[in-house]
Parts: sequence; C-alpha cells; structure tokens
Amino acid sequence: MREENKNVSKNGWKRIFRKKWFFPALYLTMAALLLTGVLWYQSLETPEQAENDSEMDSISENPFDMGEDAEPVLEQQEVIKMPVQEEAQAEIVTKFYDYSADSEDQEKALVLYNNKYYQSTGVDITAAEGESFDVTASLSGEVVEVKEDPLLGNVVKLSHENEVTTYYASLEEVAVEAGAKVQQGDVIGKAGKNLFGQASGTHVHFELRQGDTPVNPESYFNRQLNELKAESAEDSTKESDASADEETDNEQDASTDESENTPSDEQETDSEQDKENNDDSSATEESSAGDRESSAAMANA
Repeated sequence: MREENKNVSKNGWKRIFRKKWFFPALYLTMAALLLTGVLWYQSLETPEQAENDSEMDSISENPFDMGEDAEPVLEQQEVIKMPVQEEAQAEIVTKFYDYSADSEDQEKALVLYNNKYYQSTGVDITAAEGESFDVTASLSGEVVEVKEDPLLGNVVKLSHENEVTTYYASLEEVAVEAGAKVQQGDVIGKAGKNLFGQASGTHVHFELRQGDTPVNPESYFNRQLNELKAESAEDSTKESDASADEETDNEQDASTDESENTPSDEQETDSEQDKENNDDSSATEESSAGDRESSAAMANA
C-alpha cells in the first residue's frame, strides 16, 4: 500500500511538472520572494544612517548659496619686504628724497659725490655691525638686468606684477643671472661698497619704482603690492587735477590781461575827440599864420 501511495504521489508531481503554467508560476513566485527580501532589508536601515545621509546631502550643497552670483575671491598680494634677511639688524642710513618731508629727512636723503649733492632716489641699507650681508629679493619676480656700473657697483634689476620694478645696487657679489625667476627672500647677492655712496660704507642701495617713477620704499615696506599701484593712480589723478587747475588759472589770468590792455569804447571815443580837437587847433593856427603873412605883405607893399 505504501509503494502504491508513493507511485501515485510521484505520478501526481509529474503531471504537475508537465503543466505549461508550472514553471512560469515558479519563476514569478521566486521573483516575488526576492523582491520581498530586498524591501525587508532596506527597511532595516537605522535612523542614524538616515540622519548621516541627510547631513551628507546638506554638505554637498553650497552652504553660502543665497541665490546670488558668486564673486571671485581677491588674490592675495605679496607684502613688500626689505631686501635683507634680518630686518631688525638692518639700518637705513640714506633716505629717499621726498619733497614733502621735513628738512632733517631731506638732509639725510642727500648724497655727496664729487663735491656736489644729489637727491637719493632710493634708500641705502647697512647692517648693524657694518659688515657685508646677504641681499634678498624684496618681491618675487624675474631678473631682467644684471650689470656692473663704475659708480654704483654691481646692479640687479627685477620686474614684478603691476609694472613694479626693484633695483639693487652696490653689490659686491651677484648670485643671479638675467632671465632667472626668483622668489621673495631668495639671495641675489652680497652688500658691498661703491664710489657714489662712499659715505654709506658697506651697504645695498635699494630702489622701488612704479613704472618709471621712483617711490619711497620706506612708505611701502610691509604693505601689499596692490596698495602701491592704487596710491600711484591716486597721485596721478591729483597731479592731472592740479595741472588742469593751473591751466584754468593761467587762462583766467590771460583773459584778465587782455581785458586790461584792450581799450574801452569810451576811451576810444575820447581819443578820437582829442584827435579832432588837435586837428581843428592845427587848422586854426595855420589860418592865423596865413593871415599874419598876408598882413605883413600888405604892410611892405
């Protein structure tokens, strides 16, 4: 009996397997089970993970986005430094000649050479001990000129941003070549002596220029490079305004002189009347003289 029941159950499964709908129904059932398992696994996500995901989403967004267009950040400009490694041990013995400075500073800005005084267009810097020292680049830039001058000694010229140039003279040794790129603080030579600045001893003569115009280096040490350009533009505007005012004053003076030199209508009328009166008097005198001559002729007759 048991074997017959087994045969019947086997035959029943075989008949089921032979049905066309069996395998599609099996596939659909397995797919439903897999989908149910995935959904169940996702529902196990902890609240802490969901909070972290939301934080990541908020971080990915721009926290400073206020609906306005973003503005570019200003580029950080270099700060102009003294051309020495140790500023505390350096001393400025010759100043830049500034017409607006007091008489004492102007006196310190005069250089005596060949029994003549010259106005300094830079500053002379010495070490506290009076010995030679390393001369460094005041700003990052490019070496555009290296030469030996009979009066100034070895000279190095660097070009920088904003049409700024720096000059280093009275160098005993030069450590750079023309065309080289240097960074701020790089050694470009050693301080020495020259004929033009003998009174300064061992020193470096440093000049700072905006375009072709020398400016006072002491006014810009430890200040950003763009401040030099901004103040130079303001000075140019002031100079142009002053020139315009001077031209206006000159034109007004010229107009005043012309008005003073130009005779008025009344003066012209008076002069014309005087001329007519003079002509009348001349004619009267001539007629009187003629009458006298006629009388004399008649008496002689």
